[in-house]
Amino acid sequence: MTLTFTQLIPVFLVFILYFAGLPIVYALFGSTFFYFLVLDPSTQCWLLLQKVMNSTQSFSMLAIPFFIMSGSVMNFGGISDKMMDFCECVTGHMRGGLAQVNVLLSMLMGGCSGSANADCAMQSKMLVPEMEKRGYSKAFSAAITAASSAATPVIPPGVNLIVYCLIAQASLGRTFAAGYVPGILMSLSMMITVAIIAKKRNYPTTREKFPPAKVVPKQARDSFWGLLFFPFGIILGMRFGMFTPSEGGAVAVLYCFVIGKLVYKRLSFRKHFVPIVLDTIAGTSSVVLIMVSASVFGQYMTWINLPKIVTTAVLNLTSNKYAFLMLTNVILLIMGMFLEGGAALMIITPLLLPVARSLGIGVYHFGLVAIVNIMIDGIPPPFCSMMFTTCGITKCPISDFLKEVWPFIVCLILVLLLLTFFPTL
Repeated sequence: MTLTFTQLIPVFLVFILYFAGLPIVYALFGSTFFYFLVLDPSTQCWLLLQKVMNSTQSFSMLAIPFFIMSGSVMNFGGISDKMMDFCECVTGHMRGGLAQVNVLLSMLMGGCSGSANADCAMQSKMLVPEMEKRGYSKAFSAAITAASSAATPVIPPGVNLIVYCLIAQASLGRTFAAGYVPGILMSLSMMITVAIIAKKRNYPTTREKFPPAKVVPKQARDSFWGLLFFPFGIILGMRFGMFTPSEGGAVAVLYCFVIGKLVYKRLSFRKHFVPIVLDTIAGTSSVVLIMVSASVFGQYMTWINLPKIVTTAVLNLTSNKYAFLMLTNVILLIMGMFLEGGAALMIITPLLLPVARSLGIGVYHFGLVAIVNIMIDGIPPPFCSMMFTTCGITKCPISDFLKEVWPFIVCLILVLLLLTFFPTL
């Protein structure tokens, strides 16, 4: 079966509308409705509206607002500050100590906020000014902040992990478990890169030497509630069947409220409740709108039989699963530079996951490779949401940022290759 040019017009229209300045959500909606209203009106449009409603009715989708809210509560409740204190205690003696804190905190925040942009915003306000005071350049501080946040959504409960599970109909608990090693590898690679750059530039430490043996356990105890109990308690609760991922999100919100109010005593319901709700609404609405619009666009792709055609074409091109994964990497790295990560994931998964399955590639292996891809894409232009977030808050010139960020992009691509060829990871 071949496709006509008319059938492919919505694909080109998405990019035309996006580059014309229309948000990706409206580009996806507009292209799909244009096809079914003008080019092929044989389908009743109320079926598309039904698809819009059905795509929001998944119980698993409740995990998204809950985990976004838990990250916001952690910031207002002082849990994030305690985690930063622990990171400084462990890595402050290393060359480029505050930059190492930046990476380690992003890794730990992966088990809390699950959002790269939320992590970027928090650390841009909290760590970048302090790094500048300690002698780091603004461009380097912004670069490591944006790059380190790429690991945040890969470590559970990252929002993209939840989105992928909804598309692939995969186990959320198993996907969460699969995200730990890739996320940790991304963070370790950036810590090594920071150490090399810091030694070359003679960046300062925040401590003269590693703290005494009694200090680290004390700091770990102070940070225990956010450092260990939150991420591992939630994951173990899901793995042992105590609650579903969506219920786990609700448990996380309640837990963060209790710890912020009763343990750290930093949370004020009167002062913080409205900002927390507004943060949650803003974060949730952007994610869900993209999911719904991409789901409707997926309906168009299914209608013209595009996934089956792509599967056949790719299988004719190669039957080697590693060659296919490398091809997927190239497609996603290019596609993700022009589309928001969630939208790219929503579009590419229905197209390429059937091919991956037919070649014997595990659904979790393919998913983590795809998610790491789109997180790397958030750093360089032109879409680069993490770059815009960080540079916007820190007032760092984009040209200076780009000069500093490329070593971190290289190290993340090396990790991506490791994940591609060694699925055991």
